[in-house]
Amino acid sequence: MFTGIIEELAVVVALQQDQENLHITLKSKITSELKIDQSVAHNGVCLTVVQIDGENYTVTAIKETLDKANIGDLTVGDKVNIERSMVMNGRIDGHIVQGHVDQTANVSAISEESGSWKYAFDYDQNQGNLTVSKGSITINGVSLTVVDSSPGHVSVAIIPFTIEHTNFHSFKEGTRVNLEFDVIGKYVATYMANIKA
Repeated sequence: MFTGIIEELAVVVALQQDQENLHITLKSKITSELKIDQSVAHNGVCLTVVQIDGENYTVTAIKETLDKANIGDLTVGDKVNIERSMVMNGRIDGHIVQGHVDQTANVSAISEESGSWKYAFDYDQNQGNLTVSKGSITINGVSLTVVDSSPGHVSVAIIPFTIEHTNFHSFKEGTRVNLEFDVIGKYVATYMANIKA
């Protein structure tokens, strides 16, 4: 489990295809604090550390992950939002995040709002996911509050700190991002759909 509060931007230093798997090697300031078999969220995707070498560590994404998330779009030099799993005796500053990406979305608009930025995203509403205004959503692993919500569309407001400390600063119109919808909302929506059936 994660909180959606990004610890650091790691840099992709190597990518290696292995049959249908992708081994991703990243350089990070917190690598010395990681251990083999530890779960780390990468742009919101929970991946297991399989190798550590100095400042670099490696994780592996399988086909299911590559099909569902934007991890397969990474190139050497890209910055990735990373977060280690939450400590259960601490405060949850974001919201409960599983690290299980539901689908991707594309940036449809970016606008400056007198000191903050508004990012809008379009996603495939036919996959059964939904948002609610003032609810929670995770975008590339970042816990955010929904500003505008309509079927297949969501927007969020980003403060300067988040722009500087996540990979949101690299987004432009058309950028593909990972979405994890609020887990409680997913359970409620599934329950309501089953009641109606």
